[in-house]
Amino acid sequence: MDLFDTNFLFASLLWGSVGIGYWVYGKKQQEMMPMLGGVAMIAVSYFVGSWLLMSLISIALMVAVYLLVKRGW
Repeated sequence: MDLFDTNFLFASLLWGSVGIGYWVYGKKQQEMMPMLGGVAMIAVSYFVGSWLLMSLISIALMVAVYLLVKRGW
């Protein structure tokens, strides 16, 4: 596992930033799902060592948050 790989660093920065955005949005709107999705994305950007797997999990989290918020959770 190469933690100084350019793809890994960029993916970690991107998905961590998106996760922080989700968390801030959820906190300001007092919505639990975006806040939990943001925390999950931040955790994925820290703990997953592959940029491809990190991206796939983060995209799946974004879709899950969208669908759950649309359903009214």
